[in-house]
Amino acid sequence: MNHILSDRINQMEESATLAMAKKARELKGQGIDIISLSLGEPDFKTPKHIQEAAKSAIDEGKYFAYPPVAGYQDLREAIAKKLREVNHIADAKAENIVVSTGAKHSIANIFMCMLNEGDEVVIFSPYWVSYAEIIKLAGGVPVLIEGNLENNFKATAKQLEEVITDKTKAIIYSSPCNPTGSVFSKEELEAIADVVKQKEGLFVVADEIYELINFTGKHASIAAFPGMFERTITVNGFSKGYAMTGWRVGYICAPVFIAKACEKMQGQFTSGGTGIAQRAALAAISGDHTPSSEMEEAYFKRRELVLNLLKDIPGIKTHIPEGAFYFFPDVTAFFGKKAGDYKINNADDFCLYILEKANVSLVTGAAFGAPNCVRLSYAASEEELVEALKRIKEACSALK
Repeated sequence: MNHILSDRINQMEESATLAMAKKARELKGQGIDIISLSLGEPDFKTPKHIQEAAKSAIDEGKYFAYPPVAGYQDLREAIAKKLREVNHIADAKAENIVVSTGAKHSIANIFMCMLNEGDEVVIFSPYWVSYAEIIKLAGGVPVLIEGNLENNFKATAKQLEEVITDKTKAIIYSSPCNPTGSVFSKEELEAIADVVKQKEGLFVVADEIYELINFTGKHASIAAFPGMFERTITVNGFSKGYAMTGWRVGYICAPVFIAKACEKMQGQFTSGGTGIAQRAALAAISGDHTPSSEMEEAYFKRRELVLNLLKDIPGIKTHIPEGAFYFFPDVTAFFGKKAGDYKINNADDFCLYILEKANVSLVTGAAFGAPNCVRLSYAASEEELVEALKRIKEACSALK
């Protein structure tokens, strides 16, 4: 019955991360002991003071009506203040902020508002799975520039300069990066900014959702550089750094005309995000950040644990991620190998083999623009990580 459906939905790829997570849940439902390292979701609970703020908002009874489309004014002001004081984005004001139901929603708003048919968007690859599909849905054309294992998966300003055309409307990157955990330095972002400023009307979409999970201690926002505020849409949210994935609160900081366009788009599609979740978000951004720092420390400890375990698996090649909670190892050493009825032709086969043989779910790198790699999330307990890597090592050793 696909002919009944629109071309846009038939041509859209399913989210590989969500698809693998769904498959893992189905196997768990059958009683199989699956360790899921496929979904980018903190395993921590939302901090208590954020929960309490939501409870208080319910008890107050003031947040049950439709909220403002762009978000409550006090939340927008708090976000703008944080961007000025922490990210050094001096021009950020409440009028530049639009609060949405997650950073993914924010990105969809941006490209639906900015792209005409055939406009090009340069994606720094490896990239988060939804970038390309959202761009195509909005009528745009994704153009990939690729980093590799040798340069910590970071495409360069020179590569960007080489692919810009008259049709290039925007670029998008994430830092810290999903799926690689790589972090762009201030110097690297300055070089990118210098290229962007050479082309009139070229915008940057800077996805900073993993800002609070950064092991370098030197997060840089490209919107803070001279001449870049009016060319940058900063995307962020509360899911990762505050363990609030299910609350669905993200936001943009953009030039006013783009912010107003996104508010207009959101007003027709979803209206404003849930009022109670916004009160929780206000407590998160304005309150005690100790829980976020403690989570970051725990992720760093897990990174070290997993790094040592990966080094102990012959054939696995990896860099050292500087943020987020992912490893993105190269698994090409296993291509062409077999174990029983299994033959590994690519990263997709490798992930299915590990799922069925080791009962551990990973995500193929092909979904992120890097078909030689797989993504492994270490947002899991140390006990689960040790057991998962033990199973993966045993499964890999069986491939000949």
